[in-house]
Amino acid sequence: MHIVRQSLLCVVLLVLLVGCEIVTPEPAVEEDAAIEVLFAQSTTGSTGLDLMLAQAIDSATSTIDIAAYDLNIGTVVDALVRAHQRGVTVRLVVEGDYQERDGPTELQRVGAPVVIERRDPYMHNKFMVLDDRTVWTGSWNYAYNETYRNDNNVVIINSQAVAENYSAEFEEMFTRQLFGAGSPADTPHPQVQIGEAEVQVYFSPEDNPQRQIVDVLKSAQSSIYFMAFNLTDNDISDALLRKQREGLLVRGVMEAEQSTSTGSDYEALQTGGIDVYLDGNDYRMHHKVFVVDEAVVITGSYNFTRSAAQSNDENVLIIYSPEIAARYLEEFSRVYQQAQEAQ
Repeated sequence: MHIVRQSLLCVVLLVLLVGCEIVTPEPAVEEDAAIEVLFAQSTTGSTGLDLMLAQAIDSATSTIDIAAYDLNIGTVVDALVRAHQRGVTVRLVVEGDYQERDGPTELQRVGAPVVIERRDPYMHNKFMVLDDRTVWTGSWNYAYNETYRNDNNVVIINSQAVAENYSAEFEEMFTRQLFGAGSPADTPHPQVQIGEAEVQVYFSPEDNPQRQIVDVLKSAQSSIYFMAFNLTDNDISDALLRKQREGLLVRGVMEAEQSTSTGSDYEALQTGGIDVYLDGNDYRMHHKVFVVDEAVVITGSYNFTRSAAQSNDENVLIIYSPEIAARYLEEFSRVYQQAQEAQ
């Protein structure tokens, strides 16, 4: 009888374990949410990203939480000060290397709370959550060159579920002052369905977005386009080279200044037959983007490096949407053509 009981218990435990393995969280569904994509050089024309963000800040009514690697452009800083002065709760987490910039100093001057991240690895996020509903994120630092000279992209997501993800990450840094590997993996809604688009949200290093990025690249069936400020992660480069050997169209642009940095995979990609150019922007090509099969976009603050994977605080979006992918392909075509003309 004792043996029978043990056997039954083992069967029950096995069923529970198998069940745990196959259960995956259902994505949050928000039919009334929306996604907008902007580019620093090609979308906004004479209206800079800073002016558009300042307008959004001026419309905020309750809270503004900012995680900024750099916050220094006057239009945005002034709008944040105005928001604080009219009673909006404005809070900032800033990278320690940029604590003396106008954003942190002005907000501290008017009494808005500021947390300064002082570790050696970077707090490299560039996101803002307005009224617990709207998220601005992407590659864009809130600085003049980043707005009017460098190539950058911004994703604006009007979604309560996505905002909850970014708010949870912000609270870890601002309230609990947990950064890097000390930050818990507790993103509340890793997958969010916004209309026809699926949005996956990952924070580094705790959510291991490097594995997610490599998996998406490995799943490519026809094409991969990329714009990379820096690419030193050999796992990512190996996935690109493998897809090139399989006969897929793999085409990219990399920032010229970073192409000779320690560990850069530019030469390895070029030698491996990938159609990759150094950028033609006289300043910086600051994108961190993959477009896979003209249907999936990977973007965010995350440079494709080991430091981004293992130690920096970063955020990554993986967006399954041919419509969003088409917008990024337009930007890629512009950047690629400029790179070709500069050779």
